[in-house]
Amino acid sequence: MVVLGIDPGLAHTGWGVVETRGATCRARAYGCVTTHASEPIDLRLGRIYSELRRVIDRYGPTELAIESIYFGENTKSAIATAQARGAAIVACSTAGLAVGEYTPMQIKQAVVGTGAADKHQVIYMVRNVLALDHDPRPDHAADALAAAVCHANVVRTKSLGEARRVLT
Repeated sequence: MVVLGIDPGLAHTGWGVVETRGATCRARAYGCVTTHASEPIDLRLGRIYSELRRVIDRYGPTELAIESIYFGENTKSAIATAQARGAAIVACSTAGLAVGEYTPMQIKQAVVGTGAADKHQVIYMVRNVLALDHDPRPDHAADALAAAVCHANVVRTKSLGEARRVLT
């Protein structure tokens, strides 16, 4: 299975492609789509869409793992993130990817073992789970890789559960 993880943001949309074989996950690629506040919103969202489509065309993921939006006190920031998230989902939807949505807490729980993990813990565990020889940077890309690992674990766990039901 090849999973595209996305950490949405209008200024920085992190992405990471993870390939799984059984319980083993390996990073195929990762990066970040960057847009600038001085650009019109339509161009920023268009860049997120088109760059993610290039990633999809190049790496051929079949599944999407995307972080859901946390609505804190900054509504303006949440709206901008929601717009970027929408552009990312449309890029994936037009490519036929199955969508998995996860809260930041679910992703941290799946990768680190606690939903209260900090950014350094997430980066450390992503590096170890994916057997990278360096910390994935920028942080947005590390978060996207974490989302992909979370999704791979959820799908694998569901498959194991279904296999157990068939055997019993």
